[in-house]
Amino acid sequence: MKWIVTLGVFGAVLAGCVDQPNTLGEGRSSGISSDIAIRPKARPEERSSPALGAPPPEDARTIEALDTTSESERDAALEVPSSTGERALGKTIASLGSPTEPGFWLKTPLVTSETQGRVFYAETGKSVQVTLIPIDGPETAGSRISLAALRLLEAPLAGLPEVDVFSDT
Repeated sequence: MKWIVTLGVFGAVLAGCVDQPNTLGEGRSSGISSDIAIRPKARPEERSSPALGAPPPEDARTIEALDTTSESERDAALEVPSSTGERALGKTIASLGSPTEPGFWLKTPLVTSETQGRVFYAETGKSVQVTLIPIDGPETAGSRISLAALRLLEAPLAGLPEVDVFSDT
């Protein structure tokens, strides 16, 4: 009798191992029908290159080698526009973005489309003109700022400086 029960349990286990119909195309089946399969959320295209500077060389390891902006580009980014069409967007905590992406930019949820703007760091009193690039998230989420912009703001590269963000609109 024990053998019959054991064989019955073993048979049930083997029956559960039978390959299910493949509803998601090639590969292992999941048992989920294709009309309710979960699809990954599409992400916005990453920018191929921000406005200024060339990509750093692959062997770049120092801050100076990673920041490929020219002196004239840095001087232009430090110029505060005299127009009064500037609009305050708010404050954000900015962490260092990818140091391999050249230029002066701030990726932030404070904008919904790419635009020109300015960031101001109160600790040093410095402002930098940047390209404002939208990212997903609530307006209270943090932002990512370029290495070149952080350097001109004289903000700590490993810190989380709070900056004021302005749009040129």
